[in-house]
Amino acid sequence: MNTSEVAKSLGVSSSTIQRWVKQLELPMEKNDRGHYHFSNEDINLLKKIHEELQTGTLLHDITPVRTKKSARKGAVKAVENEEALEKVWKKVNELELGINSKADSVASYQLLQHRSDIEELQSQVNELTSQLRLLQEQLAEQRNQSKKEKTMVIDSSKERRKRKNMIGSLFGF
Repeated sequence: MNTSEVAKSLGVSSSTIQRWVKQLELPMEKNDRGHYHFSNEDINLLKKIHEELQTGTLLHDITPVRTKKSARKGAVKAVENEEALEKVWKKVNELELGINSKADSVASYQLLQHRSDIEELQSQVNELTSQLRLLQEQLAEQRNQSKKEKTMVIDSSKERRKRKNMIGSLFGF
């Protein structure tokens, strides 16, 4: 049976079956395309795992019997053209080097860009800090001036009484 058939029979998704196989390191056979091929023993093992998970056991707590399966027997094609394979291998290595070089240059560019962004932000923070200090100084100065003005105010009620008394004495009130 293939992965999707086993998944349907157990009532789970194909990716769940694949995850169980990988995380539990189950020795499952693969076909020549790299797809899992499950035998009846494998299906029974997966059913037991599914039952344990249903009872509340965590996946990493499950310890299945890990038996080493014999190597899958099949037809292996002989390498007919060793030079072509070597040429492909060389091209792959060149591409890997190119990708690594490009990745390094992109990372360097991004680091430089981030550095300039950080420096710009630092200068803005410094500018805002100096503006804040200036505003705090101006506020303190205004408070000091208002305190001085309050102490210089003369009680106007006494001045009015003196004027009334003076006017009253002149006109005889």
